[in-house]
Amino acid sequence: MIPTPDLSHLSAQDYEQVYEPAEDTFLMLDALEADAEELRSMNASVFLEVGSGSGCVSAFARSILGPNTLYLATDINDRACDCTQRTALQNKAALDVIHTSLTQGIYSRLRNSVGVMCFNPPYVPTISTEASEAQNLRGIEGSWAGGSDGMQVTNMFLETVHELLSANGRFYLVAVKENNILEIQQRMAQLYHLKSKIVLSRRAGREHLSIVRFEHDGVTLELNSL
Repeated sequence: MIPTPDLSHLSAQDYEQVYEPAEDTFLMLDALEADAEELRSMNASVFLEVGSGSGCVSAFARSILGPNTLYLATDINDRACDCTQRTALQNKAALDVIHTSLTQGIYSRLRNSVGVMCFNPPYVPTISTEASEAQNLRGIEGSWAGGSDGMQVTNMFLETVHELLSANGRFYLVAVKENNILEIQQRMAQLYHLKSKIVLSRRAGREHLSIVRFEHDGVTLELNSL
C-alpha cells in the first residue's frame, strides 16, 4: 500500500480557506494506486493536477511516478497554491505550483505532453451565478460550486483535455451522479475521440462519487500521422 502524503503541517486555519482532503480526494488516490504499475510503465514526462488544493494528490502521484517526471499543479486560489507547495516540501516532493485558472497561461506549452492528469473539479450543482462568483472570488467556494449540473467549470476544461494529453496519456476526473457521467463519456468520445471507463465508485453520504479515466482511442492519433 502506498502511504497517504503527510498533511500534518496543514492546520484548521488552512482548511478554512482551502479544500480539506475528503472522500473524493481519497477515491482519486485509490484510483491512481490501482493503476500504479501501468502508470509507472508509461514513463510520463509530465504530471498535471488541476485544482490542487492541499497538494495531497500531487504528492501521492510523485510517490508512484518517481523523480524523473515533471510535476505541475495549478489552482485559482492563492492559499491553495501555498498549501500545495508546503505539502510538496513536507513530503520531499519536487513540484511546481502555478497560480492560475485551470491551465491558463501554460496550455500552449503543455499541448500533447501531459502523461498523467488529475482534476477534482467543483462538481456540486449550484445556480450558475454562484459558480461564476466563486471563480471570480478565487477562494474556497471555487472548489465546490459547480453551477448547472455541477459542470460549469468542468465543461470548460474538458474541451482542452484531448490536446493536453500525450499519445498514451491518462486523465482522471472526479464526478458525481448529478454530473451525468454517461453523457460526459459519450461527448468526449464523439467530439474528441477519448475513450473512458469508470474505474472506481463510492458512496459518501448523499454523494455517489466516481473516478472516470480518459485516454485517446487512437483514431485522432492515426489521422494526425497520415
